[in-house]
Amino acid sequence: MRSKITAVGHFAPSRKLTNCDLEKMVNTNDEWIRTRTGIKERRVLDPQRGTSFMAIKAAEMVLAQRGLAPDEIDVIIVATVTPDQLVPAAAALVQKGLKAGKCWGFDLNGGCTGFLCAVTTGAQFIESGAHQRVLVIGADKMSAIVDYQDRNTCVLFGDAAGAVLLEPCEEAEGDLGIRDFILCLDGSGSEYLKIPAGGSLLPATQETVARRMHYVYQDGRSVFKHAVKEMADVATRIMTRNNLGSDDIRLFIPHQANYRIIDATAKKMGLAPEQVFINIARYGNTTAATIPMAMSEAYRAGRLGKGDWIILAAFGAGFTWGSMLLKWAMTQPAPG
Repeated sequence: MRSKITAVGHFAPSRKLTNCDLEKMVNTNDEWIRTRTGIKERRVLDPQRGTSFMAIKAAEMVLAQRGLAPDEIDVIIVATVTPDQLVPAAAALVQKGLKAGKCWGFDLNGGCTGFLCAVTTGAQFIESGAHQRVLVIGADKMSAIVDYQDRNTCVLFGDAAGAVLLEPCEEAEGDLGIRDFILCLDGSGSEYLKIPAGGSLLPATQETVARRMHYVYQDGRSVFKHAVKEMADVATRIMTRNNLGSDDIRLFIPHQANYRIIDATAKKMGLAPEQVFINIARYGNTTAATIPMAMSEAYRAGRLGKGDWIILAAFGAGFTWGSMLLKWAMTQPAPG
């Protein structure tokens, strides 16, 4: 049995944080940010709300699109590095908010690769026959863990959520659905992208707070170098082992971390600009939310049609990275 995506949804807060806004906060400027990252603005969630709020909104769009009641969901998987609290899981708060009383669920921390890890995990429940409907959400409130005194990181991240529904492919659908995946992990990269304190090793103290150790730390040069190589390698590898060439790919939907990383990856894959979906300019890096949100926007823009070959790829903390090959199973939405 093969699994397929049957609905997509996303949510981004209305408040925008532009490059010009950041010029007033740190020593940076609009041109510097745009030329190095491709980002013009990002969205920021209200301080009184947590990641689960955005996750619920994206999930509601999915359920409405599919015409399902919350009680028809079997499992909820939330990919996030910014749960509302360490305990309980964000999935519990999403279940409560949706009133999805007949499912179970859990969180998954795979950094920026988290959504791919979560979809792969959810697909196993479908393909094993254990469940019929798995709701997979990628959501992060990065504004809660970004140091707005650090110009190297605060310009990169934003808040958002994206979601998909996984269901079994019907026998008549042939080769549609999730066709292949590659996921990788290299723990030696853990020093280059991390939040130093707040876990069991360094619980919160006056010292850790004073030293600003609860914010994201990134060695940008090391992350960039590894991301360009590994994301391109894993995306081309999944094409090769499935006997696909660049002309076969309808759309490449990469993790939206940096325009230069996306551009370098697409060129190594031999793709033309129109084969790559990019929305980083409007949202920045929303971590686990980037791919499902881009997928939802691409679908609604009519860029994904039934039978199209789609490749997803991501790179993130861990280091983690991976790619996924889909043969799109949803028909294009009606205009308007």
